Amino acid sequence: MKKNVGMVGIGLMGHGIASNLVKHGHALAVLEHPGNQPLDALKAAGAVSLHSAAELAARSDIVILVLTGSPQVEAVLTGPGGVLEGLRPGSVVIDCSTAIPSSTLRMAQAVQAAGSRFLDTPMTRTPKEAAEGRLNLLVGGDAALLDECRPLLQCFAENITHAGPVGAGHGMKLLHNYVSLGMVTLLAEAAASAQRNGVAPEVFVDVLSKGGGGGTALERIKPYLLSHDPSGLRFSIANACKDLGYYHAMAADAGAERTIAAAVLSTLQGALEHGEPGALVPELASILAQGTRP
Repeated sequence: MKKNVGMVGIGLMGHGIASNLVKHGHALAVLEHPGNQPLDALKAAGAVSLHSAAELAARSDIVILVLTGSPQVEAVLTGPGGVLEGLRPGSVVIDCSTAIPSSTLRMAQAVQAAGSRFLDTPMTRTPKEAAEGRLNLLVGGDAALLDECRPLLQCFAENITHAGPVGAGHGMKLLHNYVSLGMVTLLAEAAASAQRNGVAPEVFVDVLSKGGGGGTALERIKPYLLSHDPSGLRFSIANACKDLGYYHAMAADAGAERTIAAAVLSTLQGALEHGEPGALVPELASILAQGTRP
């Protein structure tokens, strides 16, 4: 069945999700926001835009959030004029943002108290896969609710993994980003050391790719190492700091070991201070090669 879907957050990832929902025939309403990507194509395809999150929720069977992080999710859901003010009983909130699980649990409880249901469904992959409808989703929440929502999620996702109860999707996303960004950060630091020690980037990449350094992380950063093309990982250092900060908070809440995570976060924060605003993660290699420490 086609659904009335409301979306908040039409950024690089959200625009791809929205495009695929419209393509599959769902009636889409989006919240106007300065951070949105251009809405012209979506509106031409039938999407409508609204200026109130409460109004958007009131006309939606499903509300999808694709926001930067926990503060934004909490503000959109519980703030003045927010989603909870208009949410219809029996509707579903699907949070595709990256968030701290403890916040997710609070937001899910607020949604449930309003008579609605909640799934956390953070994404992996990039805006390219979002546009192609090939995202990976990590889902936290009731398995029966996931089955009910699966046809909608399959409009923009290739792989859907049920990670566990509410909050488990966001927890798994932070684990994933810690590992993936941690590996890229390690490679960037090694590449910076290679440069300062006279090892050619072509040699560095070739040797690692044939040994234990090969894999997805190297493939993502390789275009930058070889030709200063950062498009292999269109993810900002600022967002990487945010995600690693969230991971650190999650690990602290659980009393988990986080020594290496703290080192990765410190490296990213140092690069954020010394790099250009908006610098992407692959550019870490050049920032670290400049030398920010004695």
